This record gives sequence, C-alpha cells and structure tokens, in this order.
Amino acid sequence: MLTVRDFLEKYSHSLNLELLAGKDGLSRKIKLPETERPGLSLTGYLKGYTDKRILVFGRVEIEYLKHLDSETRIDRLKGILSKNVPAVIIARKFKAPRELEEICERENIPLLRTKLVTMQFLNQLTVILSEEFSPSISCHGTLVEAFGLGVLIQGDSSVGKSETALGMIERGHRLVSDDIVIVKKKEGSYLEGTGPELTRHLLEIRGIGIINVAHLYGAVCISEAMDVDLIVKLEEWDDQHFYDRIGLEEKYCDLLGIKVPFYIMPVKPGRDVVLLLETIVLNHRLKGMGYNSAKEFNVKLLETISKRQRMGKKELKAAMQRS
Repeated sequence: MLTVRDFLEKYSHSLNLELLAGKDGLSRKIKLPETERPGLSLTGYLKGYTDKRILVFGRVEIEYLKHLDSETRIDRLKGILSKNVPAVIIARKFKAPRELEEICERENIPLLRTKLVTMQFLNQLTVILSEEFSPSISCHGTLVEAFGLGVLIQGDSSVGKSETALGMIERGHRLVSDDIVIVKKKEGSYLEGTGPELTRHLLEIRGIGIINVAHLYGAVCISEAMDVDLIVKLEEWDDQHFYDRIGLEEKYCDLLGIKVPFYIMPVKPGRDVVLLLETIVLNHRLKGMGYNSAKEFNVKLLETISKRQRMGKKELKAAMQRS
C-alpha cells in the first residue's frame, strides 16, 4: 500500500510539494484514491465526513480559517484532523495557519504545501492516485504494438514468443515488453500493459542472449505502454487437436474482470508466424469496423445450401409431373 513517504519520493518534484510539519507521520498509509476539500466540515458540520482521504486546503479554506478566532480554529481543525487522515496539503503556497501546523506536528499528520493552484493540483493528484490504485497483474508473455493495437503474445516457454516479437519489430511494429508484462486496469474500462523498469526495451533470444531493441533498431521500435487489445497464444501444432478453420466462434480471456479477444495460433515448421499474427490483428480491426469474413462466408454458405435445396425440390416436382 502507498505511504505518504512513497508518495513524496515519487511525486514531490512533479507536484512541487514541500513538507511543513508532521515528519514522523510519513509512514501513514494512503488507503483511498480520493481527495477531499474540508469545505463545510470546517463549519463544524461533520455528517458524512470521511477521515480517510487526503485533505486539500485551497484559498477558500485558508481565508475562512483566518476569519476565526484561535480557539474556534483549533476546535474546527481538531474535528477533521483525526488519526486516519493520511496527509494535509495546502495549495497555492499559502502560509499554513499556526494552529494547523501545531496540530499536525503533535498528531504526526504530514502537512505539505504546493505551489500549484488548487484545481490544477487536485486534477493532477486525482490522476496520480487513480493510477496508483489501479488493479494490476503480472503476465508471462510479450507485448507488442501492431497496426495501432496492443497484442499480448503468450505461450509455453521456448515456443517462440520473443522470436515472433523480433519478427514483428523487423516489419516496423513496436515492442512494449518481453517476458513480463504488467497489466493495469484503467478507469475500470480498459487494460494497459507496460514492462518492468529493469527489462524495459530488452528482448531475450535463445542462442543469442539479451538484446536492446532501442539500440539495435532505434527508439521508433519501442513503446513505453500500450492498451491490451487482444491476446494470441502460441502453441506447438498437435495433429490430434481440432483447430477452428472458419473462425465463427469468438473466444475471450478474462483479465481483471475485462474480456479480451483471445486467439490460439498453432506453430510448426514452415508456418510464417509473424505474417499470421499480422493477419490476426488486421482481421480483428476489420471486425471492429463491422466486417466479419467468417460470418459473411457462413451467410453465403447457408444461402447457397438453401438455393440448392429449393432447386432440388423443383427438379423433384418436375420429375414427378413427367412420370
């Protein structure tokens, strides 16, 4: 779970944050990806108030506190600053009221200040917290970008995932991550994949070793992150297994509660896996545009069968009439 210390280490520069008080409380955990401006709570109305969010004081809150006498100010601040508050942040580089600093120091609540204006800071902070709290999993596979779609290539060890990715790079597509792919659920509606910092831009090829794609092929052949639009599983060809030859059945794989289109590609000597993978991606894009080759073929097939059946009935009827 994200602590205030971790938050400061990662985002103090981008958010222009400085620590004013409560240094001993930096180990406090940020439990919710939400922020709150005290607003009405500063008047003493605490019904519905949740003390587990980061509190952000803007111009309105600071000006309101200035108009209160010291005793009332302390009473109101004590009402919202409980042991569960992860941190308090003052926007626009306003000077913190003395009572606020004293309470935060005494209760070990980190008191921070930023130069950013309130709404700009809140927008950035909301995006950061949403990113930090996004559900994520680590997948074994290789993520590439092809024709604008993110393709997660999976399969057993040594089946040829990295070699396939290398072939895709040769054809002008881009590598996102090899071996380990970190998949995050974004905004509750789509998946984004990226790679660990340690192995970023690296590709492991058996017999050759580790190569740096950015150095060999240039920065245009790599991407930091990409949506996971479909999953292709490579598996060794099995003569006893039945493989779909038409493609009417749509398969999906569940990742973090989101259904991702899933394809199985049998691999054997002589098959151009890279070309087949490109074909899967292009065909998937066509389906998204409303063109489904398998369904169109099936409709034509049924129409042809129906037409022949009608012709057969007519011929049978004519033969019966002649007899």
